[in-house]
Amino acid sequence: MPMRMFKHLIGILKENPRKIVFTEGTDPRILEASARLLAGTWLTPILVGNDEEIRAAAEDAGFNIRGAEIIDPAGYDRMDEMVEAMVELRKGKMTADECRAALQKSNYFGTMLVKMGVADCLLGGATYSTADTVRPALQLIKTKPGNKIVSSCFILVRSRVGDNEVLAMGDCAINIKPNEDELVEIALETAKCAQIFGIDPKVAFLSYSTLGSGKGEDVDKMHNACEKAKAAAPELAIDGELQFDAAVSPTVGQLKAPGSKVAGYANTFIFPDINAGNIGYKIAQRLGGFDAYGPILMGLNAPINDLSRGCTAQEVYSMAIITAALK
Repeated sequence: MPMRMFKHLIGILKENPRKIVFTEGTDPRILEASARLLAGTWLTPILVGNDEEIRAAAEDAGFNIRGAEIIDPAGYDRMDEMVEAMVELRKGKMTADECRAALQKSNYFGTMLVKMGVADCLLGGATYSTADTVRPALQLIKTKPGNKIVSSCFILVRSRVGDNEVLAMGDCAINIKPNEDELVEIALETAKCAQIFGIDPKVAFLSYSTLGSGKGEDVDKMHNACEKAKAAAPELAIDGELQFDAAVSPTVGQLKAPGSKVAGYANTFIFPDINAGNIGYKIAQRLGGFDAYGPILMGLNAPINDLSRGCTAQEVYSMAIITAALK
């Protein structure tokens, strides 16, 4: 775990303590991570599920969860209020009975706890799919004003002597083949996310071409998206389209794009589609020795994140801190 980066994130939380919903309250990995979080005072777990079952599971596994909040959908005293709020949010798409039934499921119930302000953020998916995390978030939390999509990024961290190398990569998990305008949104959200992790973003729109050296629809898409992003955020260092070597090698970058503030020094990478993004971050992880944190969902009105079903308790703990710091 890169201590410097997480010390920075924990510092954010110490200034403004928060509450995080875990939708799978009896899962041993969730309980272990919750016990670790409770050793501090800056992030309070809310565990969704039956009180007796959660406490029994914690005791059996040997985890002290004293101080955690446990909320059972079956006995929640604000359920009628929650149903009414969800009916309004779904605007004729679900009846009150359908909303009440959905709210017995921990993913919908936990998401509504965030919507109603009971919690600040949510982390789920240790036992269910990404779609089952994203769907309630889209339906109930919805996208931020000005955002049309939910996207994602990964934060890549590699330890160096006395420091960490930290990169941001988007979108590697959600949007399969984003168009120009979606790429602009992905780039701007990824840059904002990078800043939370202490990165001064230098944003490269990646391609098999550098500033017109190659031709094709995909080159045009990345070039045009880059120009739109520059216009939308003139304060950011953005360039493209760039080949990966031109983005990261100062020698190649300044040869192919002389005078660029990004070429050769990029730390925030925007991929043309999910194929390139998913392959790219995994190459960095497996061959480059980077730790990968994510996918971090972006564009929502509140921080909601998804866990891998193969996650460890350490990964739950790390993603909980990351999720809460995004608030």
